[in-house]
Amino acid sequence: MRTLIVSDLHLGSLSGSDMLRRPELRAALLEAVEDVDRVVLLGDVLELRHGPPREAMTAARPFFEDLGQALARRELVITAGNHDHATVEPWLARRSDEDSQRALAPEQLLEPHEVSPLLARIAEWAHPARTLVAYPGLWVRPDVYAMHGHYLDCHLTVPTLERLSMGVMGRVLGLGGEALFGADDYEAVSSPVFAWRDAVSRQSHPGGLLNGLTMISAWQALGGAGEKAIESTRSSILAKLRRRALVAAFPLAVAALNRAGIGPLSAEVSGDELRRAGLAAMGEVAARLGLGDAFVVFGHTHRAGPLAGDEPQEWLGRGGARLINCGCWTYAPVFLGSTSTASPYWPGGCVVVEDSGPPTVVRLLQDRSHSELRPQPIEPTISS
Repeated sequence: MRTLIVSDLHLGSLSGSDMLRRPELRAALLEAVEDVDRVVLLGDVLELRHGPPREAMTAARPFFEDLGQALARRELVITAGNHDHATVEPWLARRSDEDSQRALAPEQLLEPHEVSPLLARIAEWAHPARTLVAYPGLWVRPDVYAMHGHYLDCHLTVPTLERLSMGVMGRVLGLGGEALFGADDYEAVSSPVFAWRDAVSRQSHPGGLLNGLTMISAWQALGGAGEKAIESTRSSILAKLRRRALVAAFPLAVAALNRAGIGPLSAEVSGDELRRAGLAAMGEVAARLGLGDAFVVFGHTHRAGPLAGDEPQEWLGRGGARLINCGCWTYAPVFLGSTSTASPYWPGGCVVVEDSGPPTVVRLLQDRSHSELRPQPIEPTISS
C-alpha cells in the first residue's frame, strides 16, 4: 500500500498562511494523491487556536471536498495535533470515563462519528473517500509509525510557549519529562493545556500570545529566525532598543524558569538549536512509547527532513528510532530563505511510504516563489 503523509495544514489560519486553502496550491497535492492508495493527515489539520471552530471548518471544507474526489474510494486517515486536539477530545473524555483501566496504545483506529462531530462532518465532506481516525498515531507499516509529534514539547529544551505550558502542568501533576512513560502520561500533561486554549478560542479570536503570532515576533527578535532566514526590513530605533532589552533579559528569564523546576531549558534559540532540540525531544518520545528502531514520521516542528546536508546522527532517536519529518503547508517567512532550496521550512512537504524501503521526503511546492506563496491576511468572520 503506497501512503502519502502530510502534516501541519493549519486550515483556517487567521493570517491566511495555510497554503491548501488556495485551489492553485492544493492542485500539487491533489495531483500527488492520484498515485497513492492512502493519504494520512498527520495533525494540525485545522487551526482551532485562531478563533471559533466554525471558521476553520468553513475554510477547510473546499479542501476536504476536493481531496475526497481525488481519492475516490481510497482511504483517508486523520489524526490530531496540538492545534486541533479538540477534534479528538470528546473521544478521549469518553474513554477516560468508560475505559480507564486500559492503557492508551500508540494506535487506536476509530470511525469519525465515534470521535467527534467535527471529524464526522469532515468525513462527510471527504466522501467518497473512506475516512478513519487514528490517535495518537498510526502504524503505516510494521516498521513505520506516524504521529503528529506534539508530545515532544514535554522534552523540548527551547522555551516555546507550548514547552513552558507543559513544564508548568507537569510540575503541578508531578509528571516531569523523566516521569512520562506511555501515551496516557503525555495526555495527562498536555490535554489540560490544550483544553484551556481551545476553550479560549471557541467563542472569540485570542490575542497574539495565544495564537502564536507574538511568539514568532519574539523568536525573530531573539535571532532565532531559522536557517538562512530572510533579512527583515530596517527597524526603527525604538524597535532596536526593545530587541536589545529582550535579548539581554531572555537568559535571565530562562535561568529563573530552570530554578523553578520548569526546565531543563536553554537560552539558545537559533534555527540550528530548534532543529537539534526538536529531534532529540522526538527521539525521546519514540523511546518512551516503545517504538524501537521503527521509522517514525512526524510533523509539528514544520522542519522537513532529513534533507541533503543534514547530519544523519541527529535523526536517530536514543532508542534507535529513525526520524523523518513531513514539513508543513504553512507560509512563515520568518523561517524561510530566499528560495525553496535555501529553507527546510519551505511549505509543501510530504512523506511517501512504499511497501518496503525507507520513507521518502518529497517537497511539492519547491518550484513556487515567495510571490506565489505570500498570502493576503484573512479577515475574521463576524458572527451576527
